Amino acid sequence: MPDRWREIHRRALEGETLRADEDRWDRKSGTTWVRWEVRPWLNVDGEPGGILIFAEEITRRKQADEALSGITRRLIESQEEERSRIGRELHDDINQRLALLAIELDQSASTKNVYDILQESKRRVMEIATDVQALSHQLHSSKLVYLGLAAAAKSFCREISEMHNVRIDFTQNGLPRNLPEEVAFCLFRVLQEALQNAVKHSGNDHFEVDLCGTSADIRLRVRDFGRGFSVDDAMKTKGLGLVSMRERVNLVKGEIVIKSKPMAGTEIAVYVPVPIADRASEVTSGAA
Repeated sequence: MPDRWREIHRRALEGETLRADEDRWDRKSGTTWVRWEVRPWLNVDGEPGGILIFAEEITRRKQADEALSGITRRLIESQEEERSRIGRELHDDINQRLALLAIELDQSASTKNVYDILQESKRRVMEIATDVQALSHQLHSSKLVYLGLAAAAKSFCREISEMHNVRIDFTQNGLPRNLPEEVAFCLFRVLQEALQNAVKHSGNDHFEVDLCGTSADIRLRVRDFGRGFSVDDAMKTKGLGLVSMRERVNLVKGEIVIKSKPMAGTEIAVYVPVPIADRASEVTSGAA
């Protein structure tokens, strides 16, 4: 018996109650975590006659807490990185373009070709406005709030297709109009992450997005025909793409299935249960 536990037993035999909510045990087979309490039991004369030991193994709970802590830390780091990226885009791109435009407009007063300069300035203002709108859309989709998941998903696919000059086949069918807000936001964010990753990493220019509803669940499928990857290896990396998608889906009690092999394309499918109150809602259908 380790000296530490000899001391704990001695103190308990002297009438003291000792406990630990987390106690680490390193063994050849690995690390075990235990929650325990040691207290004396008393004879009829009130003197300690021995000790009672209560112990519970909490290794799985401890591992889950550590995993959750790691994910939380990585999510916070990801948020800070996103804030930095947005700050750089605003400062290094949009702000500088506006400053240059202001200088050129100021100089145009002494130029004969004022009309041509104003027309060019108008074109550039429209470009900046479009870029600001795209940046805002990445942060918060007004279409998702006011028009619903189907319209927002269709619009996002169109925007990505035009921006990157790729083909995206989008279909929808049987989707309830009044989805719970948390379900709609979850599916939309997963669509954003999955489709942007596919466009960026697949090396392909053809993608499929299916969004459909059944009497039991809502299903989202994003598929590409590109180079693929090893799912196990991807989950071990520091990237947050797959991890954040799984966390989002878990929060709405859904399931995500990721199928991919090197040089064999990738398919990400999400299944989110429909609350019973929403199953009788009017549905939308269509294709694009």
